[in-house]
Amino acid sequence: MTFAPEDLGRGKADLARALRELRKRAGLSGDRLARRCAMSQSKISKIETGRTVPSSVDVERILRALGATPETTAEVMSIARIALTEWQDARALRRRGLESKQAELADLEEGTREFRFFLLSMITGLLSTPEYIRATLAHVPGDHTRTMARKLDRQRVLHDPTKRFTFVLTEQAVRWPLVPPSHMALQIDRLVSVSRLPSVRIGVIPIGGHLPGCPLNTFTVYDDSMATVEISTGAIVFRDPRDVGSYLAEFESYERQALFGEAARRRLSEWADDCREDLQS
Repeated sequence: MTFAPEDLGRGKADLARALRELRKRAGLSGDRLARRCAMSQSKISKIETGRTVPSSVDVERILRALGATPETTAEVMSIARIALTEWQDARALRRRGLESKQAELADLEEGTREFRFFLLSMITGLLSTPEYIRATLAHVPGDHTRTMARKLDRQRVLHDPTKRFTFVLTEQAVRWPLVPPSHMALQIDRLVSVSRLPSVRIGVIPIGGHLPGCPLNTFTVYDDSMATVEISTGAIVFRDPRDVGSYLAEFESYERQALFGEAARRRLSEWADDCREDLQS
């Protein structure tokens, strides 16, 4: 299925309208449909008015209760998939303020138990030094002191014993010279240090040999319920189980190619030493 970013915002209203019209066509009240689905009447009402976006499982339950035909089911499930996908435009996020995005991420991290990060081209904020974070914000006008403070404060979540983090980084992500060699060496040293935390696994995929597949994007999977995919103009948020499952499978394929534990730390230390050699030359 293909869709344009501008379609994503309309999916929620389209899904609410489609389910409401199907219920009316079936001659059922909201209360009767709720009983058939083993849902509350208030939940059905919120779904039909667009205040709540139902999961794909909820949509399937409603369609079965309504006796929808296979053709109708396929059509509505396609609408549901769009409704469960969100486009976050980078320019709009900047207009809202970078701090608001940090607050959203902190809330998301609070409610997530298992995190999987695939980092294709650069190091994520949870693993970054202050110098590296400052460099990632350099292209955005304004004073980023408070945003940097929020980013650094979010790193406390790595010490939460109830959570699990797996980071898989390509060699390019680790070694891309976003900051001068002295700061890059310190940044890579931080990866080594964080990899020793009980809740954290850091894996690296060195360039060399045969690597099946070709990654296209940085992405993060939160538990098994949501995946965020970053592109140059924004991010796409997937909540449909099929999409999330695809990213879980992709992550596992990269995880199998990565070095972890002492093997990863040795390679990271070699890359940090390379940065120090560059500084001396």
